[in-house]
Amino acid sequence: MYDKLHWLGHDSFRIDSDTIIYIDPWKLAKDSPPADLILITHEHHDHFSKEDIEKIRRRDTRIIATPTVALALTGTVSEVAPGDHIELDGVTIDVLPAYNIEKRFHPRAAGHVGYVITVDDLRIYHAGDTDAIPEMSGLAPDIALLPVSGTYVMTPDEALEAIRLLEPALVVPMHYGDIVGTLADAERLRSMSEVPVVILPAER
Repeated sequence: MYDKLHWLGHDSFRIDSDTIIYIDPWKLAKDSPPADLILITHEHHDHFSKEDIEKIRRRDTRIIATPTVALALTGTVSEVAPGDHIELDGVTIDVLPAYNIEKRFHPRAAGHVGYVITVDDLRIYHAGDTDAIPEMSGLAPDIALLPVSGTYVMTPDEALEAIRLLEPALVVPMHYGDIVGTLADAERLRSMSEVPVVILPAER
């Protein structure tokens, strides 16, 4: 199920299909494959890196991002907000909110987002920087990419609540190993979850 999914460290992923999709590219290798589509969840430096976007951007690369990010970029950039639905080149994208409930780092009013990406009949939910929120309820993605490091996002215990809400088939932990959080956070979630948790190696 996850053979086309590559964890690039922190919250950064690449999905390999007929369309090469990056989410929050950051600290990419110089020889990273060029992108057809880039999704940015919000403007914080570890999610929105112009330097890394330029490593993979081609003339025809599409970028989907929140308004704050879109304003800082030139070229083909589509602004999105929670509730938006986009279809392009065989890829479907549903935009969801991402926010903290009892933390100040990602307020709901900021308009940060997560994405449900449907490609090759696979629904992949990238939660963005968030806590367990009501909007996760019943999404039932094939794969849920969930932050686990705490401090700015969910702890492993809070991610367990997100799993309960989401009802995914598979979970991949993220947002650890850089800035905050360690492999132990991902392993803790795996040890507690009744849903399969796959810890991917960071490809950098």
